Amino acid sequence: MAKKIFIWVGHPRETSLSHGLADAYQKAAEAKGAEIRRINLRDMQFDMHDFGGYSRKHVLEPDLVAWQEAVTWCDHTFWVYPYWWAGMPAKMKSVLDRAMLPGFGFAYREKGSLWNKLLTGRTGDAIITSDTPPIFDTLIYRKPGRRAIKNQVFSFTGIKPRKIKQIGAIKPASEKKIQGWIEMAGNLGASAAAT
Repeated sequence: MAKKIFIWVGHPRETSLSHGLADAYQKAAEAKGAEIRRINLRDMQFDMHDFGGYSRKHVLEPDLVAWQEAVTWCDHTFWVYPYWWAGMPAKMKSVLDRAMLPGFGFAYREKGSLWNKLLTGRTGDAIITSDTPPIFDTLIYRKPGRRAIKNQVFSFTGIKPRKIKQIGAIKPASEKKIQGWIEMAGNLGASAAAT
């Protein structure tokens, strides 16, 4: 059976390196027989400000429903996005605030502080592009962006992290270095489709 992979590109600009990395990942995964659904953040239309916490009923716009359906449908997900202010872009985070709701990604238990992980059985890869050199981010800041996606998003909801990579520094990178990153993304996509 073909692997079902959901690719989510979290860069709001169409010409970003994130899109090039996603293209390489997708092409390699499809070459190995994977079925792909892809959503680009820049195409998503929804009210970023319509979030009042978990205490009220939420009505989701069609693009957020489509995002939830892609997450539910997939065996594996790949997210690629830039590292802005130690995290993901605000619009990408807003998708999580609006759509990764109790009853969808997780469910708090009636008693205590524990929760059920509702997306168990899926795996996930992420590539985070960064102008901060990853070694500097690791030694000085203790990799907050990588820890957030691995622990507070993927693991929290039951998605088993497979490869979480931060690449950079992007701004001064040579064409050869960029091509190496694109090849790495392709190798990740091929590996995801094969496992």
